[in-house]
Amino acid sequence: MTVTVSVLGALAALVVAIVLILKKVPPAYGMMIGALVGGLVGGIGMVDTITLMMDGAKGMIPAVLRILAAGVLAGVLIESGGAKKIAETLVQKVGETRALLALAFATMVLTAVGVFIDVAVITVAPIALAIAQRAHLSKMAILLAMIGGGKAGNIMSPNPNTISAADAFHVPLTSIMAAGIIPAVFGLIVTYLIAKRLSHKGSMVEASEVTTDENEQLPSFFAAILAPVVAIVLLSLRPIAGIVIDPVIALPVGGIVGAIAMGRIKQLNQFAVFGLGKMTGVAVMLIGTGTLAGIIANSQLKDVIINGLTASGLPAYLLAPISGALMSLATASTTAGTAVASSVFGTTIMELGVASLGAAAMIHAGATVFDHMPHGSFFHATGGSVNMQMKERLRLIPYETAVGLVLAIVSTLVFGVFGWFL
Repeated sequence: MTVTVSVLGALAALVVAIVLILKKVPPAYGMMIGALVGGLVGGIGMVDTITLMMDGAKGMIPAVLRILAAGVLAGVLIESGGAKKIAETLVQKVGETRALLALAFATMVLTAVGVFIDVAVITVAPIALAIAQRAHLSKMAILLAMIGGGKAGNIMSPNPNTISAADAFHVPLTSIMAAGIIPAVFGLIVTYLIAKRLSHKGSMVEASEVTTDENEQLPSFFAAILAPVVAIVLLSLRPIAGIVIDPVIALPVGGIVGAIAMGRIKQLNQFAVFGLGKMTGVAVMLIGTGTLAGIIANSQLKDVIINGLTASGLPAYLLAPISGALMSLATASTTAGTAVASSVFGTTIMELGVASLGAAAMIHAGATVFDHMPHGSFFHATGGSVNMQMKERLRLIPYETAVGLVLAIVSTLVFGVFGWFL
């Protein structure tokens, strides 16, 4: 017998989860408690509620394993100084005369090669502050440049959000990464244009906020970039040559090769421990996300949203970006938003005639629209990276949302309207 949660129960699950996350309860616990309350309010009883929560969490396990494996690559890039070297080199190549474009591009590339978006912003921030102080650019301009660039890079990266989308729709990770390239280009352009308009708005960078470490030993650019290149090449063997190398293997191998190239192989375990620490929080959050998805996926809320979309006369494919955006609003996370939307709406979207790759790409891009909301850690981590006050950080939200909307709209045009690459 199929168990169905009422609309009220599903809404209760989302509201309780959001409120608890806003109250600084760890997101995994917030979503687990929200799922439990939602099931009970939804009228299915304790036993069935726990069963749906468990089933939802089980569905996240493949993504969790791949995300933990990605910790080796991330740890090598961040702890070795490789990520910083990549960022510094790209900024130098683009040039300080186009400082905002350089910052956006550097953050995009850093995120695209496998660094978490918040870590990418924190890595580029010292460079951004130094440039902003010399060029008289505002904190709002440089932070928007980094965040927008990071969002663009995030939809074509081997990061947890992309892994979640690939696993949910059973498509190659490299296909999801490639699907983000065209939207990312438009996102980068819009980021630069908006950042330029913010160049002199808000607070400016003081000399005391600029820190430099000229004695820091960084690897060569070639050695730093080799790690993600090897990982991406291994992943690309599946669509190119039919040789399947799972991200569980490809991502750590990339990190190991990078550590060897940098002459830091003896510190590989240290790098892996650091990377695992970064990934553990995301992995645990995804398990909590799975419990929430288990309740919502088996609720009448999904049917209400689908029926509303059908009654409006709008095309079925719009369910993908809209669901991604709504779930990112609820969770303030690209990864959680992508995972919940994919689990809840993925099968239905494909039944409505949308190809799996297109559905995954549009959900993924939609999840960047509201992933920067104040109840998420990204909002606070990025603001702190440039010493920005809360009031000013809040003023940046509409501009970040605009960048996310561009990514979602372009992805929808490419995969929904024109059906390219499918």
